[in-house]
Amino acid sequence: MNKIQSIHKAVFRHTKQKVKVLFLLHLFLLMSAKSQAQKTDKFMGETVNYDEEAVPAYTLPDVLKTGNGKKITSRKNWEAKRRPEILSLFEENIYGKMPPRLDSLKFMISNIDSNAMNGKALLKEIQITVWRKGNFLSFPLVLFIPKNRTKPAPAFLLINNRSKKNTDPTRVEKSTFWPAEMIIDSGYAIAAFHNADVTPDRKDSYRQGLLEKIFPEEIQKPDGIKAIGAWAWAASRVMDYFQTDNDIDFNKVAIVGHSRGGKTALWAAAQDQRFAMVLSSCSGSTGAALARRRYGETVSLINRQFPHWFNDNYKKYNNQVDRLPVDQHMLIGLIAPRPVYVTNATEDRWADPRGSFLSLVNAKPVYDLYKKKTMLPASFPDTNSPTIRSAIGYHFRDGKHDLNVYDWTNFIKFANFNYKR
Repeated sequence: MNKIQSIHKAVFRHTKQKVKVLFLLHLFLLMSAKSQAQKTDKFMGETVNYDEEAVPAYTLPDVLKTGNGKKITSRKNWEAKRRPEILSLFEENIYGKMPPRLDSLKFMISNIDSNAMNGKALLKEIQITVWRKGNFLSFPLVLFIPKNRTKPAPAFLLINNRSKKNTDPTRVEKSTFWPAEMIIDSGYAIAAFHNADVTPDRKDSYRQGLLEKIFPEEIQKPDGIKAIGAWAWAASRVMDYFQTDNDIDFNKVAIVGHSRGGKTALWAAAQDQRFAMVLSSCSGSTGAALARRRYGETVSLINRQFPHWFNDNYKKYNNQVDRLPVDQHMLIGLIAPRPVYVTNATEDRWADPRGSFLSLVNAKPVYDLYKKKTMLPASFPDTNSPTIRSAIGYHFRDGKHDLNVYDWTNFIKFANFNYKR
Protein backbone atom coordinates (compact mmCIF):
# COMPACT_ATOMS: atom_id res chain seq x y z
CA MET A 1 0.00 0.00 0.00
CA ASN A 2 1.47 3.41 -0.97
CA LYS A 3 1.47 6.50 1.21
CA ILE A 4 -1.48 8.14 -0.60
CA GLN A 5 -3.67 5.06 -0.11
CA SER A 6 -2.76 4.98 3.59
CA ILE A 7 -3.74 8.62 3.99
CA HIS A 8 -7.05 8.03 2.20
CA LYS A 9 -7.86 5.08 4.48
CA ALA A 10 -6.95 7.05 7.61
CA VAL A 11 -9.16 9.96 6.51
CA PHE A 12 -12.00 7.56 5.79
CA ARG A 13 -11.71 5.94 9.26
CA HIS A 14 -11.59 9.36 10.93
CA THR A 15 -14.61 10.59 8.96
CA LYS A 16 -16.57 7.41 9.71
CA GLN A 17 -15.77 7.71 13.43
CA LYS A 18 -16.75 11.38 13.44
CA VAL A 19 -20.09 10.60 11.75
CA LYS A 20 -20.75 7.89 14.33
CA VAL A 21 -20.01 10.28 17.21
CA LEU A 22 -22.26 12.95 15.70
CA PHE A 23 -25.03 10.37 15.21
CA LEU A 24 -24.79 9.22 18.84
CA LEU A 25 -24.76 12.82 20.06
CA HIS A 26 -27.83 13.60 17.95
CA LEU A 27 -29.59 10.49 19.32
CA PHE A 28 -28.73 11.50 22.90
CA LEU A 29 -30.10 15.00 22.37
CA LEU A 30 -33.30 13.62 20.87
CA MET A 31 -33.76 11.25 23.81
CA SER A 32 -33.02 14.04 26.28
CA ALA A 33 -35.52 16.34 24.59
CA LYS A 34 -38.10 13.54 24.60
CA SER A 35 -37.44 12.94 28.31
CA GLN A 36 -37.85 16.62 29.12
CA ALA A 37 -41.03 16.81 27.02
CA GLN A 38 -42.50 13.66 28.57
CA LYS A 39 -45.57 14.67 30.54
CA THR A 40 -46.14 11.50 32.56
CA ASP A 41 -44.17 8.51 33.74
CA LYS A 42 -44.81 5.32 35.66
CA PHE A 43 -43.15 4.54 38.97
CA MET A 44 -44.11 1.85 41.47
CA GLY A 45 -47.33 1.35 39.54
CA GLU A 46 -48.36 5.01 39.86
CA THR A 47 -48.60 7.68 37.20
CA VAL A 48 -46.12 10.49 37.82
CA ASN A 49 -47.23 13.87 36.51
CA TYR A 50 -44.77 16.20 34.77
CA ASP A 51 -47.39 18.39 33.08
CA GLU A 52 -48.17 21.81 34.55
CA GLU A 53 -51.56 21.77 32.84
CA ALA A 54 -52.41 18.55 34.67
CA VAL A 55 -51.66 19.96 38.13
CA PRO A 56 -55.04 19.84 39.91
CA ALA A 57 -56.75 22.85 41.39
CA TYR A 58 -55.76 23.10 45.04
CA THR A 59 -56.19 25.36 48.03
CA LEU A 60 -53.29 25.80 50.42
CA PRO A 61 -53.89 26.06 54.16
CA ASP A 62 -53.57 29.69 55.21
CA VAL A 63 -50.24 30.02 56.98
CA LEU A 64 -51.57 33.01 58.96
CA LYS A 65 -54.95 31.60 59.98
CA THR A 66 -55.23 29.51 63.16
CA GLY A 67 -57.10 26.25 63.40
CA ASN A 68 -60.11 28.07 64.88
CA GLY A 69 -60.14 30.57 62.01
CA LYS A 70 -58.45 33.54 63.65
CA LYS A 71 -56.28 35.66 61.35
CA ILE A 72 -52.75 36.37 62.56
CA THR A 73 -51.71 39.96 61.95
CA SER A 74 -48.78 40.47 64.30
CA ARG A 75 -45.42 38.96 64.97
CA LYS A 76 -46.39 38.53 68.63
CA ASN A 77 -49.45 36.41 67.83
CA TRP A 78 -47.53 34.41 65.23
CA GLU A 79 -44.93 33.43 67.81
CA ALA A 80 -47.40 32.83 70.63
CA LYS A 81 -50.20 31.06 68.73
CA ARG A 82 -49.81 30.12 65.09
CA ARG A 83 -46.16 29.06 65.00
CA PRO A 84 -46.51 26.53 67.87
CA GLU A 85 -49.72 25.25 66.28
CA ILE A 86 -48.07 24.64 62.88
CA LEU A 87 -44.99 23.08 64.46
CA SER A 88 -47.20 20.65 66.37
CA LEU A 89 -49.10 19.73 63.19
CA PHE A 90 -45.86 18.88 61.37
CA GLU A 91 -44.68 16.82 64.33
CA GLU A 92 -47.93 14.89 64.62
CA ASN A 93 -48.60 14.31 60.93
CA ILE A 94 -45.21 14.14 59.15
CA TYR A 95 -41.82 14.34 60.87
CA GLY A 96 -42.54 13.07 64.37
CA LYS A 97 -42.22 14.66 67.76
CA MET A 98 -38.76 15.43 69.04
CA PRO A 99 -37.86 12.75 71.63
CA PRO A 100 -37.41 13.28 75.38
CA ARG A 101 -34.34 14.75 77.04
CA LEU A 102 -31.07 12.89 77.34
CA ASP A 103 -29.43 11.76 80.54
CA SER A 104 -26.04 12.97 79.35
CA LEU A 105 -24.32 14.61 76.37
CA LYS A 106 -20.54 14.83 75.97
CA PHE A 107 -18.04 16.02 73.37
CA MET A 108 -14.52 14.72 72.86
CA ILE A 109 -12.00 16.03 70.35
CA SER A 110 -10.50 12.85 68.89
CA ASN A 111 -8.11 14.57 66.51
CA ILE A 112 -6.79 18.07 65.93
CA ASP A 113 -4.57 19.38 63.14
CA SER A 114 -3.49 23.00 63.30
CA ASN A 115 -1.90 22.83 59.86
CA ALA A 116 -4.78 21.44 57.77
CA MET A 117 -5.30 22.49 54.15
CA ASN A 118 -1.64 23.50 53.85
CA GLY A 119 -1.86 25.73 56.89
CA LYS A 120 -5.08 27.54 55.95
CA ALA A 121 -7.34 25.73 58.40
CA LEU A 122 -7.63 24.18 61.82
CA LEU A 123 -9.13 20.68 61.71
CA LYS A 124 -11.09 19.28 64.63
CA GLU A 125 -12.63 15.82 64.67
CA ILE A 126 -15.19 15.54 67.46
CA GLN A 127 -17.02 12.56 68.90
CA ILE A 128 -20.52 13.50 70.05
CA THR A 129 -21.82 10.96 72.58
CA VAL A 130 -25.35 10.77 73.98
CA TRP A 131 -26.58 8.67 76.92
CA ARG A 132 -30.08 7.67 77.96
CA LYS A 133 -31.30 4.89 80.25
CA GLY A 134 -27.90 3.23 80.37
CA ASN A 135 -27.38 3.14 76.60
CA PHE A 136 -25.14 5.39 74.52
CA LEU A 137 -24.42 6.35 70.93
CA SER A 138 -21.46 8.25 69.46
CA PHE A 139 -21.22 9.90 66.05
CA PRO A 140 -18.32 11.86 64.54
CA LEU A 141 -18.28 15.48 63.44
CA VAL A 142 -15.67 16.89 61.04
CA LEU A 143 -14.92 20.60 61.43
CA PHE A 144 -12.54 22.89 59.54
CA ILE A 145 -12.04 26.44 60.81
CA PRO A 146 -10.21 29.19 58.87
CA LYS A 147 -7.01 30.30 60.58
CA ASN A 148 -5.68 33.80 61.18
CA ARG A 149 -9.05 35.12 62.33
CA THR A 150 -9.49 37.76 64.99
CA LYS A 151 -12.98 36.60 65.97
CA PRO A 152 -15.08 33.40 65.88
CA ALA A 153 -15.99 32.14 62.42
CA PRO A 154 -19.49 31.77 61.01
CA ALA A 155 -20.11 28.19 59.93
CA PHE A 156 -21.90 25.92 57.52
CA LEU A 157 -23.03 22.50 58.77
CA LEU A 158 -23.70 19.87 56.09
CA ILE A 159 -25.81 16.78 56.67
CA ASN A 160 -23.90 14.38 54.41
CA ASN A 161 -26.32 11.84 52.98
CA ARG A 162 -23.95 10.50 50.32
CA SER A 163 -20.53 8.86 50.49
CA LYS A 164 -18.38 9.54 53.53
CA LYS A 165 -15.62 10.32 51.03
CA ASN A 166 -17.40 13.63 50.36
CA THR A 167 -16.47 14.87 53.82
CA ASP A 168 -13.13 13.12 54.20
CA PRO A 169 -11.16 14.96 56.92
CA THR A 170 -7.81 13.99 55.36
CA ARG A 171 -8.74 15.83 52.13
CA VAL A 172 -6.97 13.12 50.16
CA GLU A 173 -10.23 12.85 48.26
CA LYS A 174 -12.11 16.05 47.50
CA SER A 175 -15.67 16.44 46.31
CA THR A 176 -17.71 19.27 44.81
CA PHE A 177 -20.51 18.07 47.10
CA TRP A 178 -18.54 19.61 49.98
CA PRO A 179 -15.90 22.02 48.58
CA ALA A 180 -14.38 22.64 51.98
CA GLU A 181 -11.30 24.49 50.68
CA MET A 182 -13.44 27.02 48.82
CA ILE A 183 -15.56 27.63 51.90
CA ILE A 184 -12.50 28.09 54.11
CA ASP A 185 -11.12 30.60 51.57
CA SER A 186 -14.41 32.50 51.91
CA GLY A 187 -13.87 32.93 55.64
CA TYR A 188 -16.39 30.37 56.86
CA ALA A 189 -15.92 27.28 58.99
CA ILE A 190 -17.30 24.11 57.44
CA ALA A 191 -18.58 21.10 59.39
CA ALA A 192 -20.30 17.85 58.48
CA PHE A 193 -21.66 14.63 59.90
CA HIS A 194 -22.80 11.55 58.02
CA ASN A 195 -26.46 10.65 58.43
CA ALA A 196 -25.80 6.89 58.57
CA ASP A 197 -23.57 7.36 61.64
CA VAL A 198 -26.75 8.40 63.44
CA THR A 199 -29.41 6.24 61.82
CA PRO A 200 -29.00 4.03 58.73
CA ASP A 201 -30.86 5.21 55.64
CA ARG A 202 -32.45 1.83 54.99
CA LYS A 203 -36.03 0.79 55.54
CA ASP A 204 -34.93 -2.60 56.89
CA SER A 205 -32.33 -1.31 59.35
CA TYR A 206 -33.12 2.33 60.17
CA ARG A 207 -33.95 1.31 63.75
CA GLN A 208 -30.30 0.51 64.37
CA GLY A 209 -28.30 3.36 65.83
CA LEU A 210 -30.05 6.25 67.56
CA LEU A 211 -33.60 4.93 67.45
CA GLU A 212 -32.83 1.45 68.76
CA LYS A 213 -30.21 2.46 71.32
CA ILE A 214 -31.50 5.76 72.68
CA PHE A 215 -35.18 6.19 71.77
CA PRO A 216 -36.64 2.70 71.14
CA GLU A 217 -40.09 3.71 72.37
CA GLU A 218 -40.38 6.38 69.66
CA ILE A 219 -40.47 3.78 66.88
CA GLN A 220 -43.71 2.32 68.27
CA LYS A 221 -45.60 5.63 68.28
CA PRO A 222 -47.62 6.73 65.22
CA ASP A 223 -46.22 10.23 65.72
CA GLY A 224 -42.70 9.12 66.70
CA ILE A 225 -39.63 10.18 64.77
CA LYS A 226 -38.04 8.01 62.15
CA ALA A 227 -34.89 8.58 60.07
CA ILE A 228 -35.33 12.22 59.05
CA GLY A 229 -36.40 13.17 62.55
CA ALA A 230 -33.33 11.35 63.92
CA TRP A 231 -30.96 13.16 61.56
CA ALA A 232 -32.52 16.52 62.44
CA TRP A 233 -32.20 15.68 66.14
CA ALA A 234 -28.49 14.92 65.60
CA ALA A 235 -27.99 18.26 63.85
CA SER A 236 -29.28 19.94 67.00
CA ARG A 237 -26.70 18.05 69.04
CA VAL A 238 -24.04 19.54 66.77
CA MET A 239 -25.46 22.94 67.70
CA ASP A 240 -25.04 21.94 71.34
CA TYR A 241 -21.37 21.33 70.58
CA PHE A 242 -20.95 24.65 68.74
CA GLN A 243 -22.11 26.44 71.89
CA THR A 244 -18.96 25.11 73.58
CA ASP A 245 -16.46 25.95 70.78
CA ASN A 246 -15.02 29.47 71.05
CA ASP A 247 -13.73 29.24 67.46
CA ILE A 248 -17.30 29.19 66.11
CA ASP A 249 -19.71 32.13 65.92
CA PHE A 250 -22.66 30.28 67.41
CA ASN A 251 -25.11 32.95 66.22
CA LYS A 252 -24.12 32.42 62.58
CA VAL A 253 -24.47 28.71 61.88
CA ALA A 254 -26.21 27.74 58.64
CA ILE A 255 -27.50 24.20 58.13
CA VAL A 256 -27.14 22.69 54.64
CA GLY A 257 -28.63 19.56 53.10
CA HIS A 258 -29.23 17.97 49.72
CA SER A 259 -32.21 15.80 48.70
CA ARG A 260 -33.24 13.86 51.84
CA GLY A 261 -30.60 15.93 53.63
CA GLY A 262 -32.35 19.04 52.33
CA LYS A 263 -35.63 17.84 53.82
CA THR A 264 -33.81 17.23 57.08
CA ALA A 265 -32.16 20.65 57.05
CA LEU A 266 -35.54 22.40 56.64
CA TRP A 267 -37.09 20.40 59.47
CA ALA A 268 -34.07 20.85 61.75
CA ALA A 269 -34.15 24.63 61.26
CA ALA A 270 -37.92 24.76 61.71
CA GLN A 271 -37.85 23.09 65.11
CA ASP A 272 -34.46 24.40 66.33
CA GLN A 273 -34.37 28.17 66.07
CA ARG A 274 -30.69 28.30 66.99
CA PHE A 275 -29.84 27.68 63.33
CA ALA A 276 -29.34 31.14 61.86
CA MET A 277 -29.98 30.08 58.27
CA VAL A 278 -31.04 27.06 56.19
CA LEU A 279 -29.86 26.11 52.70
CA SER A 280 -31.81 23.28 51.07
CA SER A 281 -30.76 21.68 47.77
CA CYS A 282 -33.22 19.77 45.56
CA SER A 283 -35.31 18.71 48.57
CA GLY A 284 -38.54 18.03 46.63
CA SER A 285 -41.41 16.12 48.20
CA THR A 286 -41.84 16.75 51.92
CA GLY A 287 -38.94 19.17 51.61
CA ALA A 288 -39.57 22.49 49.88
CA ALA A 289 -42.11 21.36 47.23
CA LEU A 290 -45.85 21.81 47.71
CA ALA A 291 -47.53 18.43 48.22
CA ARG A 292 -50.92 19.48 46.87
CA ARG A 293 -49.53 20.04 43.36
CA ARG A 294 -49.06 16.28 42.85
CA TYR A 295 -46.17 16.98 40.49
CA GLY A 296 -43.16 14.65 40.36
CA GLU A 297 -42.70 12.65 43.55
CA THR A 298 -45.91 12.55 45.56
CA VAL A 299 -46.68 11.86 49.22
CA SER A 300 -47.80 8.36 48.25
CA LEU A 301 -44.63 7.58 46.32
CA ILE A 302 -42.24 8.91 48.95
CA ASN A 303 -44.00 6.99 51.73
CA ARG A 304 -44.03 3.77 49.73
CA GLN A 305 -40.40 3.99 48.62
CA PHE A 306 -39.01 5.41 51.88
CA PRO A 307 -41.39 4.35 54.66
CA HIS A 308 -38.61 4.83 57.21
CA TRP A 309 -38.26 8.60 56.71
CA PHE A 310 -41.48 9.98 58.20
CA ASN A 311 -43.84 9.00 60.98
CA ASP A 312 -46.63 6.45 60.54
CA ASN A 313 -49.36 9.10 60.61
CA TYR A 314 -48.07 10.51 57.32
CA LYS A 315 -49.09 7.33 55.49
CA LYS A 316 -52.77 8.20 56.09
CA TYR A 317 -52.44 10.99 53.54
CA ASN A 318 -50.97 8.93 50.71
CA ASN A 319 -54.10 9.22 48.58
CA GLN A 320 -55.79 12.16 50.26
CA VAL A 321 -53.15 14.86 50.39
CA ASP A 322 -55.77 17.63 50.45
CA ARG A 323 -56.70 16.51 53.96
CA LEU A 324 -53.23 17.31 55.26
CA PRO A 325 -53.59 20.18 57.73
CA VAL A 326 -50.28 21.61 56.48
CA ASP A 327 -48.29 22.04 53.29
CA GLN A 328 -44.63 22.81 52.78
CA HIS A 329 -44.97 26.60 52.53
CA MET A 330 -45.84 26.41 56.21
CA LEU A 331 -42.57 24.61 56.92
CA ILE A 332 -40.74 27.50 55.26
CA GLY A 333 -42.83 29.89 57.36
CA LEU A 334 -41.59 28.20 60.55
CA ILE A 335 -38.05 29.28 59.62
CA ALA A 336 -38.97 32.99 59.54
CA PRO A 337 -37.50 35.49 60.16
CA ARG A 338 -34.26 33.60 59.53
CA PRO A 339 -32.97 33.45 55.93
CA VAL A 340 -33.82 30.41 53.83
CA TYR A 341 -32.41 29.45 50.42
CA VAL A 342 -33.77 26.69 48.16
CA THR A 343 -32.36 25.24 44.93
CA ASN A 344 -33.58 23.11 42.05
CA ALA A 345 -32.10 21.75 38.81
CA THR A 346 -33.36 21.52 35.23
CA GLU A 347 -32.93 17.74 35.01
CA ASP A 348 -34.68 17.11 38.32
CA ARG A 349 -38.40 17.42 37.62
CA TRP A 350 -38.98 14.71 40.24
CA ALA A 351 -38.29 17.37 42.91
CA ASP A 352 -40.88 19.79 41.43
CA PRO A 353 -38.86 23.01 40.96
CA ARG A 354 -41.92 25.20 40.39
CA GLY A 355 -43.64 23.75 43.46
CA SER A 356 -40.57 24.53 45.55
CA PHE A 357 -40.52 28.12 44.29
CA LEU A 358 -44.25 28.50 45.03
CA SER A 359 -43.67 27.20 48.53
CA LEU A 360 -41.28 30.10 49.13
CA VAL A 361 -43.73 32.57 47.61
CA ASN A 362 -46.53 31.37 49.88
CA ALA A 363 -44.30 31.60 52.97
CA LYS A 364 -43.66 35.29 52.31
CA PRO A 365 -46.59 36.53 54.48
CA VAL A 366 -44.75 35.25 57.58
CA TYR A 367 -41.58 37.11 56.58
CA ASP A 368 -43.71 40.20 56.01
CA LEU A 369 -44.75 40.10 59.67
CA TYR A 370 -41.07 40.64 60.51
CA LYS A 371 -40.68 43.26 57.78
CA LYS A 372 -37.99 41.17 56.14
CA LYS A 373 -36.83 42.11 52.65
CA THR A 374 -37.82 39.42 50.15
CA MET A 375 -36.98 39.82 46.48
CA LEU A 376 -38.39 36.71 44.82
CA PRO A 377 -39.42 37.33 41.21
CA ALA A 378 -43.10 37.59 40.34
CA SER A 379 -42.95 34.39 38.28
CA PHE A 380 -40.79 31.28 38.14
CA PRO A 381 -37.23 32.48 37.40
CA ASP A 382 -35.02 31.82 34.41
CA THR A 383 -32.30 29.22 34.65
CA ASN A 384 -29.15 30.31 36.51
CA SER A 385 -30.75 33.55 37.76
CA PRO A 386 -30.33 33.33 41.55
CA THR A 387 -32.18 35.49 44.05
CA ILE A 388 -29.47 36.43 46.54
CA ARG A 389 -30.17 39.83 48.10
CA SER A 390 -33.22 38.67 50.00
CA ALA A 391 -34.27 36.90 53.19
CA ILE A 392 -35.77 34.20 50.94
CA GLY A 393 -33.39 33.03 48.21
CA TYR A 394 -33.80 30.66 45.29
CA HIS A 395 -32.09 29.40 42.17
CA PHE A 396 -32.99 27.04 39.34
CA ARG A 397 -29.76 25.92 37.72
CA ASP A 398 -28.68 23.82 34.80
CA GLY A 399 -27.87 20.21 35.61
CA LYS A 400 -28.93 17.22 37.60
CA HIS A 401 -30.08 16.32 41.09
CA ASP A 402 -26.91 17.21 42.98
CA LEU A 403 -25.14 19.65 45.28
CA ASN A 404 -22.25 21.33 43.49
CA VAL A 405 -19.91 24.31 43.40
CA TYR A 406 -22.51 26.55 41.73
CA ASP A 407 -24.86 25.88 44.65
CA TRP A 408 -22.18 26.49 47.27
CA THR A 409 -21.04 29.68 45.55
CA ASN A 410 -24.55 31.10 45.85
CA PHE A 411 -24.90 29.84 49.43
CA ILE A 412 -21.81 31.86 50.34
CA LYS A 413 -23.13 34.95 48.55
CA PHE A 414 -26.50 34.56 50.28
CA ALA A 415 -24.85 34.18 53.67
CA ASN A 416 -22.59 37.16 53.02
CA PHE A 417 -25.60 39.33 52.21
CA ASN A 418 -27.71 38.25 55.17
CA TYR A 419 -24.83 38.40 57.62
CA LYS A 420 -23.82 41.77 56.11
CA ARG A 421 -20.26 40.59 55.53
